[in-house]
Formats: sequence, C-alpha cells, structure tokens
Amino acid sequence: MRDMMICAAIIFSLSEAWSLDPGTNQSTSVNSSTSSPKSFVVRNSAFNLGSEVNLTCSNKTWNEMMFVTWTITLKNKHCSIGYSNEGRSDDLCKDGKSLRNTSSAQSYLHISNFSNNDVGVYNCESVYTGGNDNYRIHVDIKVGPHISAWLEFKDNKMVAVCKAERGKPAANISWSHTGYSSTVEPGLDGFFTVESRLELLEGMDKENLSCAIRHPYWKEEKILWPKKQFKDKIPWLCILIVAVIIVLLAGILLFAHKKLITLRRCQRTETSPSKSPPTEDVEEVEPYASYVQRVNSIYCSSADLFT
Repeated sequence: MRDMMICAAIIFSLSEAWSLDPGTNQSTSVNSSTSSPKSFVVRNSAFNLGSEVNLTCSNKTWNEMMFVTWTITLKNKHCSIGYSNEGRSDDLCKDGKSLRNTSSAQSYLHISNFSNNDVGVYNCESVYTGGNDNYRIHVDIKVGPHISAWLEFKDNKMVAVCKAERGKPAANISWSHTGYSSTVEPGLDGFFTVESRLELLEGMDKENLSCAIRHPYWKEEKILWPKKQFKDKIPWLCILIVAVIIVLLAGILLFAHKKLITLRRCQRTETSPSKSPPTEDVEEVEPYASYVQRVNSIYCSSADLFT
C-alpha cells in the first residue's frame, strides 16, 4: 500500500510539472527549487551579433531522455521552452527559439538570429533514465565596434586619437608609441565606447604612427594610421561651395531678367497699333511708318546680340 502511494505521488508531480498552464509551470519550478535545491553546472558563452546559436545541456539521446526544459531569463521577460519524449511541447517564449535534435538525436536549443535581446541566463534541466543534468549558461553578445583614428590640435599640441565606438564587450586599444591613455565609456544599452589619446612630442615619428584595436568579434586585430583630421576643413569647403553656387544663381537670374525685359519691349513695339494716316496724306506717311518699323527691328536685333 505504501509503495502504491509513493508511485501515485510521483505520477502526480510529473503531471503537474508538464502542465501546459504557464502559471502552473512557474509555481512548479519554484516549489522544486525550495524543496530540493538544484546544483547547476555554470558556463559562460558569448556569440556574434546575427549568428546562429545552438545551446546544449546534455549529451544524452532522445531514446534515453524523458524531458528537457529550458528556463530563460532575459532583460525584458522570463519564459520557458520544454519537450518530452511523449511528444508534448511547451513554448512560452514565442520569439523564434526552438528545440531541435542533431543527427545523432541529441537535443539543443536553437536561436536563428542572435541579437542583444537574447542576452540573459539560460537554465536547462534534462531528465533521463538514471539521472538528470542541470546547466546554467550566461549568454552574452559580441558586437564589433565602429573604429576611426585621426590627428587633432589641442592646446597648441598635436594629439593622435583612436576610437572604437559601440562595441560589446569593450575593445582594447594600444599604440606603436608609449605614453597614451584610454577611457571606456559604457552606454545605457550595454555597449561600450573606448577612446585612446596620444600626445605627439617633438621628434616623434608621425609617419609610422599607428594604433591597434582588438576585439573578440574579430579574428585579427585592426590597424589604423591616424592622419590629419579632415573634418576641420569641411566647414570652409562648404562655405566656399555655397558662395560659388549663390554667385552663379545670381548671374543666371540677372541674365534671365534682362532677357525678359528685352523680349517684352520688342513685343510691345511689334504689337502696338499704328495710327491710321489721313487719306489725303497716305503717300507721305507710308515711307515714315516703314522707316520706324525697320528701326525697331534693328534695335531688337541689336539688343539680342548684346544681351
């Protein structure tokens, strides 16, 4: 009788753990942690932005396993994904993560396009015949920074600057010369900006001056050779271009205005009605009218040539 009660209690606890109700899942995990604290194997992993990520917590195959549950704590939510050998599945994350099997039937959690929203703590519990595995994986992201280098004048001194912006984790900057200093500025979104400055003393070789930037996102370090800062010349260049454009536009508008005035003057002259001469002086007026018309034509033609 006692054995039957123990078996019934085990069956009841398993059915409660695999209930599809989210509230039941959360309360079950809390109860199990308070009644029998679990020991986790802790791992730290970091992945490149946009990469495909596969997380594993057991080398057992599905033939040996009873169920696997991933409890995930992210920056903006807490959810879980589970699967049993009976074909029952539960996905409370609903953000593209999925449980898959390798060709050898080993289970893993798949993230297709890793982003900053996937950073968090991933707890995995896999129960198989004869035991269980518990893993806690701290997952972080690797984002390559935007890099630049230049020379600038400050307090009558030339300074070489090397910068790595919005990387994760923070980049490491070093120079081919000694005497530099670096500052790390963390952003509110977890990204870092590193700036390294080197004051160039008299007699220092500026032609072979370079800075090296190292970051886990890259396989090899990046080498930059700072040159004279071009952005100091940009305002003067913009002012010169704008001035030239204004002069050209003014000339075009002035030319068009003079052309329009000349054309209107010619049209008025050609379309103005001529006074009808008296009938008795027709022969005397006609030579004068033809003379005026010829003079106006010559004036308009001359005006077109000069304009």
